[in-house]
Amino acid sequence: MKFAVAVLFLSVTVGAYAKTPPTQTPIKHVVVIFQENVSFDHYFATYPHATNPPGEPSFHALPDTPTVNGLTPALIKHNPNAVAPFRLDRDRAVTCDQDHRYTPEQYAYHGGLVDRFLAVARKHAAPGCNPRVVMGYYDGNTVTALWNYAQHFAMSDNFFGSTFGPSTPGAINLISGQTHGAAPEIEEHVVNGTMIADPDPAFDECAHYKTASFSGRNVGNLLDAKGVTWGWFQGGFRPTARQRNGTPVCDSMHKNAAGVSVHDYVAHHEPFQYYQSTANPRHLPPTSVGRIGHDGPANHQYGLEDFWNALDHGNLPAVSYLKARGYQDGHAGYSGPIDAQHFLVKTINRLEQSKYWPSMAIIIAWDDSDGWYDHVMPPIVNHSADPKHDVLLGKAMCGEPLDGAYPDRCGYGPRLPLLVISPWARQNFVDHSLTDQTSILRFIEDNWDLGRIGDQSFDAKAGTLAHLFDFSRINMRRLILNPKTGEPIAQP
Repeated sequence: MKFAVAVLFLSVTVGAYAKTPPTQTPIKHVVVIFQENVSFDHYFATYPHATNPPGEPSFHALPDTPTVNGLTPALIKHNPNAVAPFRLDRDRAVTCDQDHRYTPEQYAYHGGLVDRFLAVARKHAAPGCNPRVVMGYYDGNTVTALWNYAQHFAMSDNFFGSTFGPSTPGAINLISGQTHGAAPEIEEHVVNGTMIADPDPAFDECAHYKTASFSGRNVGNLLDAKGVTWGWFQGGFRPTARQRNGTPVCDSMHKNAAGVSVHDYVAHHEPFQYYQSTANPRHLPPTSVGRIGHDGPANHQYGLEDFWNALDHGNLPAVSYLKARGYQDGHAGYSGPIDAQHFLVKTINRLEQSKYWPSMAIIIAWDDSDGWYDHVMPPIVNHSADPKHDVLLGKAMCGEPLDGAYPDRCGYGPRLPLLVISPWARQNFVDHSLTDQTSILRFIEDNWDLGRIGDQSFDAKAGTLAHLFDFSRINMRRLILNPKTGEPIAQP
């Protein structure tokens, strides 16, 4: 009977998608919402148990909710770090940024002891920042929407950044699984041909910092080769003005929950701009709504406005990557969980109510951990021995690299959250199988039969996301949430 449901669904929808390449699953539209800088414990340490203090949104777990590999009372009370993990109230949703560089992140894990998070924070905390906050975590009274999505759909508690390091390596791993092949060499940014930090993309005329580029392939190239429509949609990408020579000016801003104005566009969060083959240097718009997702002067790189225009006009690309405006991307220091929740909920509510929902998978993922404490030592599946930058097991030690392996790709990195929201997702389900950022890449590759990136891309070793789905049955119930509170809105 379950199989019959799936067959019926596919037979009904096949005509609607006859012009697009076939897929290996009922998923015809993947939307990856890529947020910023959160470790798993920072958002899900005590899931599904929330404190529920007066005056904050409440969360009560459904019966038979599975547990996660979170913080036990014993680990909170007897923590190897100098400060025990502690709950952050909702009124502390804006915090200082933590240290999430390639080398300090390794040092915090200290060969599996996971005991130097506070030491790193004390050494590198910005003036006026309390280093103890690195041990803080939120619960279902602050990240309420994410906990509710986990209740009704699927999540993972064993998902990792592909390598150690900050935003740009995470974004590059998302689309190519390969942080090697970067140029030029930039001290502390690109070392031994590998990107370990956040230089701006060379093919972006809105860039303001040191720039670098990649010479290899990314998933955009694979999608183009198969004729699959796709796009990266980022807040603030649309220029606010142009100089006389046509150079774009990307200076739109919004105020975050603390009332601080934040630039919408962050160039080093846009991974496709590092590759000449997929870049839109001048931030040119699509020639029409009908061309969104196809070749053209925009070259698949768009503003968020273009995503909603495509959705409203029945032209949603098969693969879409969404990046919030800076103040809503969740990055500590200029954003946070409340601002991020507004973006996530408004986006997902609208997608669930669209005609594409029956064939959609929304994947919520994060680029790096920001250095926030997480108690799980990452499995090291890729080794490196850079005497200056690798310190995980001692000086110049992140395992013994294989002959010919690219350096400075020590990974997996810190554990991160991952949620899958789809009528085909398992319900109230926690996946414990090993996955990483390139598992998202591999899911897209496999669904459209794209092949692999090659050249030591981590997609070749990535675990599958298939466990988070049940393709034998479809659940059309929608979960509509309040963007302010993250709590469910009663549906007729």
